Amino acid sequence: MPRVLFMAKTTHWCDQAGDLLCRIFPGEVLRVQGGLGDPLPESVRAWSGEILISFLSPWIVPPELLQVASRYALNFHPGPPEYPGIGCYNFALYDGVTEYGVTAHHMAAKVDTGNIVAVSYFAVDPAETVWTLKEKSMRHMLDLLGKVAVDISAGNIDNSPALAWKRKPYTRRELNDLCRIDLSMDRDEVARRVRATTFPGAQGAWLEFQGYRFEYVSESQK
Repeated sequence: MPRVLFMAKTTHWCDQAGDLLCRIFPGEVLRVQGGLGDPLPESVRAWSGEILISFLSPWIVPPELLQVASRYALNFHPGPPEYPGIGCYNFALYDGVTEYGVTAHHMAAKVDTGNIVAVSYFAVDPAETVWTLKEKSMRHMLDLLGKVAVDISAGNIDNSPALAWKRKPYTRRELNDLCRIDLSMDRDEVARRVRATTFPGAQGAWLEFQGYRFEYVSESQK
């Protein structure tokens, strides 16, 4: 039985993350990748080993799987401790942050609440979009995975007492509310919401008026 379980989506960033882990733990990785809505593979349900790594996993890891990882069950979250949960890029851009980051943390039954292991912060450009912030975050998250995996292979990792989640995880309802625009909002508020929710292939800002729904589409999406 492989001692490392790697769970991720099927994206090029996740492919690189899986390749990296296989280099650090040669011959010891059970690599499972899939898409949203895919059933949890039976190979995952049957796994028992030492280290579970979730890197943008499309599956919520069952509590019983967390218990069979004898050393670590770690998740890599594409946001800093200030932005747990869904919509981390979106809320950060809405808030106009000048610094963002990615987080490695122990997994708990509730998403994005486990003790933090490490955070990698980086600057946010004034012209940053959801897309560019996501791509920048993926590069830093891949680097953070490498550093944490090397620490694991060399010995032990510790929780960072200086790092803690700053709030409860954002929810899907809160992200949906961020997309909503109404006629009482001023130009600045509308601009903040449009910037924070425009992403190729995803629902962006929308307005309901006289029984009709109008959705913002950027020039790059036309």
